[in-house]
Amino acid sequence: MGSEIVIIGGGVVGASVAYHLAERGCSDVLVLERAASLGEGSTGKATGGARAQFETDINIQQSLYSLDFFRDWEFDTEYDPKGYLLLATSERQLAYLSRTSERQIELGYEGVHLVTQAEIEEMVAGLNVTDVVGGSFGPRDGFINPLAVLEGFLVGASQRGARVLTGVDVKKIATEKGRVTSIVTADGVIECGNVVIAAGAWSARLAASVGIDLPVTPLRRQIVWAHAPEPLPVDLPMVIDLQDGFHFRPAIDFTHGAAAQDPRAVMFAWPDPEEPPSFATNFDESILDKVGERAYHRAPFLAGSKIIYEKCRAGLYENTPDHHAILGGCEVEGLYFASGFSGHGVMHSPATGRALAEIILDGEASFLDVSSLHIDRFAKGELLHETAFI
Repeated sequence: MGSEIVIIGGGVVGASVAYHLAERGCSDVLVLERAASLGEGSTGKATGGARAQFETDINIQQSLYSLDFFRDWEFDTEYDPKGYLLLATSERQLAYLSRTSERQIELGYEGVHLVTQAEIEEMVAGLNVTDVVGGSFGPRDGFINPLAVLEGFLVGASQRGARVLTGVDVKKIATEKGRVTSIVTADGVIECGNVVIAAGAWSARLAASVGIDLPVTPLRRQIVWAHAPEPLPVDLPMVIDLQDGFHFRPAIDFTHGAAAQDPRAVMFAWPDPEEPPSFATNFDESILDKVGERAYHRAPFLAGSKIIYEKCRAGLYENTPDHHAILGGCEVEGLYFASGFSGHGVMHSPATGRALAEIILDGEASFLDVSSLHIDRFAKGELLHETAFI
C-alpha cells in the first residue's frame, strides 16, 4: 500500500487537510486514524465554540475565514451565531478588550463591540455583574457541531477520491537522505512522498521519530454537563470570565440521533491552572466543586443545577509554548505539521486545511499569510502572544 500524501490523524484538522487537498484535485490522499472509529478524540470532546475575539492577527484572520466557511459551506455545520460575551472585572482587562476589539474591526470583524455593565446585565438576565466593569461581544462568534464539521470534511474528501482508514497505529516516520519515504505502522509499512502530522496531543512523539523537537504538550481539559433548575436565558451566548477563564454555554449533544436540545442543559468549563501535562482523559469529579463555585458566583440562576455525570467528559488540548498552532513544513522534506492548536483546532479547521493544502501543493499559503505559525519561530525566539487563552 502507498499514497502520495499520508495524513496522520483523522480528527477535524486532518480531515480538513484531506478535504482541501482533494478539492484541489490531489486525490491520492490517505488519512490514518488510530482509534477504531472517527470522532473519538479531541474533536468529539470539544465544546463546539467558534470565535474571532482574539488578540493576534493570525488568530483573528483564521477565525474570520473559518466563521465564513462554517456559515456558507454546503455541509451543515450547525453554525449558530449566538455570540461570545467576554467579561472584564478590572480596568486592565477592559482596556485589553478595547484594544483587541479595535484590531478585530480593522481586520474585518463587523459588529464586535464593547458593552457596559448595564448592557451585560440586560443581555443575560440573572448574571451577577457586581464585579464586572464591562466587556465585549462578538455577534458572529457562536457554536458549531464539531462532529458535523468532521463528517463534512471526510465525506467531501472521500467523494473526491481520498481514503480513510481507522484502527491504524503509526509507530514512526521513515526518511532517507532528509526526505520522507514511508511510515511504519503496527501492521506494516506504507510508502509515501509526503506526511502531514495532525495527530493532536500525540504529534510530538511522531515528530521525534525523525529527530524533530515539536513543542506540543498534552493537557487534560474537562467539561461539566448539568441541568439548570429553570430554562436558560433566551439566546444565551458563550460567557467567558477573563479573570480565570471560566466559561459556560447552552449544552448540545453533538451525536447523531440525539434528542432535541434541552433548554435547561448547560455546559461549564474552566482551565484549572493546577492541571499537570498528561495524556489522561478520565473525568475527575474533584473539579466539580471548583467549577461549581465559579458558576454559581457568576450565574446565580445556575445554583442547584444537577450534574449529568454520564455526559461530563475530558479531552486533550495540544498546547504549544505560545498557544498558537504549528503549521507548515520543516527541515525534513515532505514532512508537514498541523499541530498544537491549544484548544482552537475545531474552530480554525477550515483555515488550517486550506493553508496546509496550499503549502503542500504550491509551496506557500496564498489566501492567508500563516508564516508566523511555522515551527522555526521557537528557535528564532519569535513566539506569539495571546492573552485570551482558555
